[in-house]
Amino acid sequence: MIDYVTISDLGVIEHAELPLNAGLNVVTGETGAGKTMVVTALGLLLGARAEASAIRTGAPQATVDAGITVPSTHRCVSLAQEAGAWLETPGTDTASPAQPPADVELLLGRTLSGKGRSRANISGRNVPIALLGEIGSSLVTVHGQSDQLRLRSASAQRRALDRHAGGEFARALSAYREQFTGYQQKVTELDEITSNERERRREAEQLQQSLEQIDAVEPLPGEDQELKTESLKLENVESLREAARSAQHSLSGPDAAEALDDVPHAVALVESAATALAAVQDQDQELGQIAEQISSVSSLLNDAASELGIYAANLDESGPERLAEVHQRRADLERLIRLYGPDIDAVLAWAADARARLHNLQSDADRIEELSAEIDELQAGLWAQAEELRRRRREAGEQLGTAVGEELAALAMPQARMVIDVAETAELGPDGADTVAMLLAPHPGADPLPLGKGASGGELSRVMLALEVVLAEGSETETFIFDEVDAGVGGKAAVQIGRRLAMLAKHRQVIVVTHLPQVAAYAQNHIRVFKSSVQDDSVSGGFTASDVTALTEEQRVSELARMLAGQEDSESARAHARELISTAAAL
Repeated sequence: MIDYVTISDLGVIEHAELPLNAGLNVVTGETGAGKTMVVTALGLLLGARAEASAIRTGAPQATVDAGITVPSTHRCVSLAQEAGAWLETPGTDTASPAQPPADVELLLGRTLSGKGRSRANISGRNVPIALLGEIGSSLVTVHGQSDQLRLRSASAQRRALDRHAGGEFARALSAYREQFTGYQQKVTELDEITSNERERRREAEQLQQSLEQIDAVEPLPGEDQELKTESLKLENVESLREAARSAQHSLSGPDAAEALDDVPHAVALVESAATALAAVQDQDQELGQIAEQISSVSSLLNDAASELGIYAANLDESGPERLAEVHQRRADLERLIRLYGPDIDAVLAWAADARARLHNLQSDADRIEELSAEIDELQAGLWAQAEELRRRRREAGEQLGTAVGEELAALAMPQARMVIDVAETAELGPDGADTVAMLLAPHPGADPLPLGKGASGGELSRVMLALEVVLAEGSETETFIFDEVDAGVGGKAAVQIGRRLAMLAKHRQVIVVTHLPQVAAYAQNHIRVFKSSVQDDSVSGGFTASDVTALTEEQRVSELARMLAGQEDSESARAHARELISTAAAL
């Protein structure tokens, strides 16, 4: 439950501390005093959107803090710990490891700056505002006049019925939704395949033609570069052969048939040098080493001359036929490169990807058949699950309608009848195959009509309260906040609303912002918001500020008298106020 709320510079509230108790807490005050700011402050702690305009005029920022005591096993505790929050544990001095504390205290905070920025913290740790909202929504349920509009929506009515249906129904609904998600994924895949069948067939034909063109050429990795090198060699064969022959002649001289005169050549000159040193190389070690080097050079020159001769002979054998073949092959490869990649390796990579894609496209028929079978099987299972969900909803709807009818009778609508209509739909949806409508017949003889058409604002307030009282038994929410949900109600109905709120407060903490003395009389903790004019030389004309105080028993009498007659000093009004308080205390 919420232990306290501290508000600074929010709206007309300069600084206020709200002490909150278990049971029924009532907030009252004159119109414009700032009661709405109390609800706004609580909303900010629950992750509501922050508006810079909510900051009090002249203040740099607004802050809201609250202390909340929750069971140590509550889900929000683990969420706060995962965020790094340091949690206070009441009674740690006496707690033992064998008996861990039952409750922990969360400190929630929200700060709004004049620049429109907002910060959230949990027990001293800055956290995303979304996390603050997740924790707050698991602890507190807020109902205001806008919630009456939400109650008119089909989705809100379905959620209310599903809450009442209990945990076993929730597990069945979760299993259905999980299977429905898989069903939708397969339907989407099948739709994609079938709706694009013509395009996919055209793509498959184009891929097939392209792969046939590539396969006809049968390119090899790196072949384009190898042929380029060979083509350059063949195109310059004469100059290469002439250079090789000339170099060979320089090394070893011309053939015997070609020799016309004694032309010196490298091999002969080196051999001559070797011969000159052969006779004396044993006489000096250094000279012997030089002779060995010359001998090695002679062998290298002979090998080089021989290789040049072979090279030139091979050039003679290549001929123009090979050059024509190379040019043709290069032309075939160039056509592929222009279409499929910057080089032949890229062409081969494209072909590999294309084959995989073509395989997928060609397997569409098999995949369509497979998906169709899976969808039929899933659909049959979903229809069976949806029928079971509908049966359970109808059972829960009868129970909820009866229970709400009993509550409405206690709320001065004794002849009202609520009907929960659960109708089958022709298609499956994420929540089943049915629609949920809450219908209200406010008096005998009236046909049940949807809440949006058959109920006034005051009736909607009572219907919502009746629903909350019934649903509270199965709810994990510790705190309920009602913001003037009694608008449009008075007299006996107002008394009964106070009674039902007090009954709800026996099991939950309830915070009510009200303008009805009949409701305020049931408070176990009565808080008044009052405004005053503050003179400030820095602000022209001063400004209006609000403060909050918890009322004593005598102050409660004065406040109820004010709410009843507008005159807190009127003896008749005060007597009536005491009578209301006495009657409420007898509950």
